[in-house]
Amino acid sequence: MKKIFFAAALAGAAMLASCGGGNADGVQKGSLSKFDSLSYALGANIGYSLGYQMKDIPFDAQLIRKGVEETALGKSSLSHDDALETLRTYFMTKRGERAQAIAKQRAEADSVRRSYPESVVFPYPRRPCRIEIFGRNAGGHFEKRFSQNIDPASCFVAQFTPRYETFEVAYNGNPAHRVDIVLLPEGYGAGERAKFEAACREFAREFFSYSPFREYASRFNIRAVWAPSADSGVTIPGERVWRNTACGASFYTFGSERYQMVDDFQRLRDIAAHVPYDYIYVLSNTQKYGGGGIFNFYGISAAHHPTRTGKIYVHEFGHLLLGLGDEYVGTTSYDDMYARDIEPWEANLTTLVGFEDKFWKAMVPAGTPVPTPDTPEYEGVVGVFEGGGYAAKGVYRPWRNCLMNNLHRTDEFCPVCTKAICDYIEFLCR
Repeated sequence: MKKIFFAAALAGAAMLASCGGGNADGVQKGSLSKFDSLSYALGANIGYSLGYQMKDIPFDAQLIRKGVEETALGKSSLSHDDALETLRTYFMTKRGERAQAIAKQRAEADSVRRSYPESVVFPYPRRPCRIEIFGRNAGGHFEKRFSQNIDPASCFVAQFTPRYETFEVAYNGNPAHRVDIVLLPEGYGAGERAKFEAACREFAREFFSYSPFREYASRFNIRAVWAPSADSGVTIPGERVWRNTACGASFYTFGSERYQMVDDFQRLRDIAAHVPYDYIYVLSNTQKYGGGGIFNFYGISAAHHPTRTGKIYVHEFGHLLLGLGDEYVGTTSYDDMYARDIEPWEANLTTLVGFEDKFWKAMVPAGTPVPTPDTPEYEGVVGVFEGGGYAAKGVYRPWRNCLMNNLHRTDEFCPVCTKAICDYIEFLCR
């Protein structure tokens, strides 16, 4: 869920620097009284960007105000180009520092080994059986990773004992023919049940406001489990904030500030088991932008971000529901996640090694070059655009921008992601 906000900052600078544009007659003090709401909205938008997207960057609010006012009146001490260059130099330096930090994390990863408790769900056996788990190897082929004999009569098979209260958020029919989501609370104290319930209702409202989930709303059930935390709030190691919470989630996973994940997946399964479910989504009691999602495991994100809660929900659910890949490029600790000689299994990413076998290929209009130039000429066209899966080169995405890419600049999934989502919902609801 990481993003590089360099471009956003430059866009903001461009807007501020061009308000005057050398024509001081265009904007005058006292002439905007009838546009008070618009003026405040512009200021609020800049403030949100500074407060949430660039939280770790020091700035002087008074100098920002001065820069806006003087530039709008054509009195800026910086030219448009100089303003852009100042920002460009700063953010390129920060990006270099980030790259060095990632290199350090990778060095530590080579010397420190960790393991995560995992869990799988399968029908309760009526007689002794053997479970085998397969996973993809580095070549993309399945191989057996784990096997275990199970005797349902064994004294070591624990029986489930309900501990928490549950409630329905949206019910549309028999779970056998619906996609069932369970919402879990992270960092809601004992006295914050009403806040969690409101967050659950808001999740449903936001989730079904985005296509194609809007068109498939009747195919979903949403339930929630009320599991209060000992502490209110969430763990943010980078800010030296530690909380004792129901799900045990934490930001700064793999050293990434916005990557909030859960170490103990078995704990989530135990809480979710109170209701019928296919997918777990954790609502985090924070305004901090971030979260994460893993195919067939769980999704998590801030339930109280002031502007982007719904977009984060559907983005992470794209990972959770059917494993859609991230289409953005960014400096992360896993930039080399996709081998260039292996075709990604994700429906919306390709290395062109096995592109011929993807349904995406049939959606590319005749005459569209492959790879497709990432230029305005191909805006709104399904193509094969280089840059995706965190990598700037060698991995391709189907659309210039999509909710699986920079969700701050769009409100829709691309046609390829949309088809993949629709097909999978239909499959689950047979």
